[in-house]
Amino acid sequence: MEAARLARLGVVGEPEIGHDSFQGRLSIPYITKTGVVDLRFRSLNPAVEPKYMGMTGAETKMFNVLDIERAGDFIGVCEGELDTITLSSCVGIPCIGVPGANSWKKHYTRLLADFERVFVFADGDQPGKEFATSLARELPVTVVQMADGEDVNSSYVKFGADYIRDKAGLDG
Repeated sequence: MEAARLARLGVVGEPEIGHDSFQGRLSIPYITKTGVVDLRFRSLNPAVEPKYMGMTGAETKMFNVLDIERAGDFIGVCEGELDTITLSSCVGIPCIGVPGANSWKKHYTRLLADFERVFVFADGDQPGKEFATSLARELPVTVVQMADGEDVNSSYVKFGADYIRDKAGLDG
């Protein structure tokens, strides 16, 4: 799929020494203008825990920061790298993300201050709702609440890109 290629996703086939726990996981690179600054790894098997793993000692970073420059007067924010990729590549909404509902850092707010509109795409669970509420305290945002039990990916798969754009009040 084109979105996976553009995001440079891959599956770890032959891990480096000491990184055997990443074997068979989806590799998600955090890319900036200077190159890859972090990697996260997602299980491809829903029964395997933990679902996500990161490099030892790595600090939480904002994902898909290159969209800040390509965005016009609005940008999306969501929880999760794969939801961010879906919004950016499949729905056509420039988007940045954080790896989890509790990983927003105060200084991220400054990166979004110049946008006319900031959309927070909130997962349809309690952490997603709390994430949107906490961002709304820091920035003037438009919360786009996914249905209970849904996130951007599941909504996109079930209903398509136009459904998500319509929920945000953006024309197709």
